[in-house]
Amino acid sequence: MRYLTTLVLFCISLSLFSQSNYWQQRVDYKMDIDFDVKTNQFKGKQKLTLYNNSPDTLYKAFYHLYFNAFQPGSVMDNANQNYKDPDKRLDKIPDLTPAEQGYQKVNSLSQNGKAVSYKIVGTILEVDLNEPIAPNKKAVFEMDFDAQVPLQTRRSGRDNEEGIEYSMSQWYPKMCEYDRHGWHANEYIGREFYGIWGDYEVNITLDSAYTIGGTGYLQNAQEIGHGYQNPDKKVKRPDGAKLTWKFNAPNVHDFVWAADPDYVVVGVHGMSDYAGAFHMAAPYWAKHGVTTYAYDQRGFGRSP
Repeated sequence: MRYLTTLVLFCISLSLFSQSNYWQQRVDYKMDIDFDVKTNQFKGKQKLTLYNNSPDTLYKAFYHLYFNAFQPGSVMDNANQNYKDPDKRLDKIPDLTPAEQGYQKVNSLSQNGKAVSYKIVGTILEVDLNEPIAPNKKAVFEMDFDAQVPLQTRRSGRDNEEGIEYSMSQWYPKMCEYDRHGWHANEYIGREFYGIWGDYEVNITLDSAYTIGGTGYLQNAQEIGHGYQNPDKKVKRPDGAKLTWKFNAPNVHDFVWAADPDYVVVGVHGMSDYAGAFHMAAPYWAKHGVTTYAYDQRGFGRSP
């Protein structure tokens, strides 16, 4: 019994020690995106704050540039040529025209207001820091970039088989994860979910005919309308052919969005009437050529 008690106490002590030494990085993103639906291209401004919660001093930083995978001759393309992926959409990559390919181009990048040197290899941006980031310190990176949305061949892209114009995941320069094993600066061939958690403020300026669904909470519903507005208040849209959608997504490890001119937002408030509300609404919308999708958020917190 004495040995059993000693073993239990040892395990508890080890567990507490492990928890006290646990850490993970944090990043906060602020992005302004100006999107051109005629060219499927967009310009972006990104302000990223990296909080170094690790015990290590950082001398480099790395970003993912996922869209660069969707080009003939990319690592993803070559990998698929040698080891066929079950996802047959990847077979399109060698035949993508310049207008169908994806890319992310970095025009400028600074750390704490000073330009840094960097290089791009495939889907990875490697940054030589102007000054090391010590443990428990932070650094602010500002970037201007251009991007083109590829014809959808994986999760992200345009004009997919379901008829959605824009399905935007892995769409912006995203800082790689850093953990006790170091930087996870791996070329994108289909393993993209490991990322740093943080807060996102994302402003997307897009043709006003399009409806967007995005991560987090829309901040300016009364300027946007499109079914997001309070029906008891008047929508006050700004002048112009485009609308700027302002999203806030706290404590997430990615920001994704989708847009299409045929999207319809149907708001249902409350959980107790879930089944009846969608069951009754779906046939009505179907008669008008609209497919209704029901999402059950019970068990995942209060629905916004």
